[in-house]
Amino acid sequence: MSCSAEFKTVDLVLGLKAETSGVDAFALSLIKAERQIRKLFTYLVFQSPAFLTTADILCLIKTLAADRYVYFNGVVTGFDALSPTPVKELIGPEYGRLWARFCEFARFRNKIFHGQLTGEDLTTVELRTNVDDIKLWCRLLAKRATCELGYDGFARDSFRKSPMPDLANRLQVKIESVEQYAAFIAAHMHMRKSTSSRARADVRK
Repeated sequence: MSCSAEFKTVDLVLGLKAETSGVDAFALSLIKAERQIRKLFTYLVFQSPAFLTTADILCLIKTLAADRYVYFNGVVTGFDALSPTPVKELIGPEYGRLWARFCEFARFRNKIFHGQLTGEDLTTVELRTNVDDIKLWCRLLAKRATCELGYDGFARDSFRKSPMPDLANRLQVKIESVEQYAAFIAAHMHMRKSTSSRARADVRK
């Protein structure tokens, strides 16, 4: 599935012209962006020659799913700690503006999911602009990740080996067991540790 195909459901929601279509489309777009970076991260983890079987995949899935302290920022930080090319470079010149926007989106998301934000708090135009920026982030990330890593984060099944045979050797950290994977998540991706000095500096730019 391509980025444009992934967002067809968002376009359908926006086209409904319902009272909550703006906030619904925004929340759905955020979920898709979060899923994209998570799938890119798990794709990189699976490049380790230690992981080959369906049993390995199930263990990797359960390990990440069981951790309650990993959110969007943490997955980005984990991806950057592992990937030969960080998210900032994959996104390109728009990164600074879009990352600052995602910091705003996180606050909106928390309010939406706790029933504290409705379409009346943000105008339809503002919500559509938010959706457009999320789409742009996902599109830029998908395009460059395909070129640099061999996967866009949207195609089904992130647990696949890369068409780039040297990718496993280019990763910054070697994860050779499920135990090492759990330790990596705790060290790099927990919410309390996820805002790295690089990310904070990028937001200020």
